[in-house]
Amino acid sequence: MTETDNAANIDAGAEAAHAERPAQEESLFEAPPIAEQERMCEAILFASTEPVSVKEMNDRMPHGCDAAEAVVHLRKRYEGRGVRVVKVGDAWAMRTAPDLSFLLQKETVETRKLSRAAIETLAIIAYHQPVTRAEIEEIRGVSVSRGTVDQLLEMEWIRLGRRKMTPGRPVTFVVTPEFLDHFGLSSARDLPGLKELRAAGLLENRPPPGTIPLGVSTGDDEDEEAVTGQSELFED
Repeated sequence: MTETDNAANIDAGAEAAHAERPAQEESLFEAPPIAEQERMCEAILFASTEPVSVKEMNDRMPHGCDAAEAVVHLRKRYEGRGVRVVKVGDAWAMRTAPDLSFLLQKETVETRKLSRAAIETLAIIAYHQPVTRAEIEEIRGVSVSRGTVDQLLEMEWIRLGRRKMTPGRPVTFVVTPEFLDHFGLSSARDLPGLKELRAAGLLENRPPPGTIPLGVSTGDDEDEEAVTGQSELFED
């Protein structure tokens, strides 16, 4: 922006400010110096959360003050600074310079609560991995929506595992290192076992058929045989 453009902008601001200047009442008191009036306007605009009109500033300032003229001087003084005096409708306000707005950006962490379906799906994957969608649905007894799986994938708590060597070669799901790190686990083997879950009152004495976590001993030979040789069902 050239000096000519700056002068034009300042003149335009002066005209706009003077156009809204109310008729000054005669006062027996001498008005403060224009520099002091400028400081008053600066204080008012700085402390206000909303734009302030010239009339409102005049009402706050001593008799004889000319807020319109003071704002013109104030605006000129803030040209090229990190904060600018700008006209907002019929009022004035202090705003951050547009080219510095990136300095005030703030990133926040949004807490997202998992639905019951997502929690159940995640638990099944953690205890039964690698597990297919069909197996998850069989254990839960209800279908698994795509949105539930997509949410867990987006959170990077599960990922796609090896394809199962069965008709259709369905993909499997396994938990990720991010999941283990979030819950302070070294591996999936550190997940609470059946005894711990029963002791905490989270399971009945005998889990429903098909819901025994893989790798967890229950004392039944048949269950142990089901775990043994499971790797043969998956491709490398």
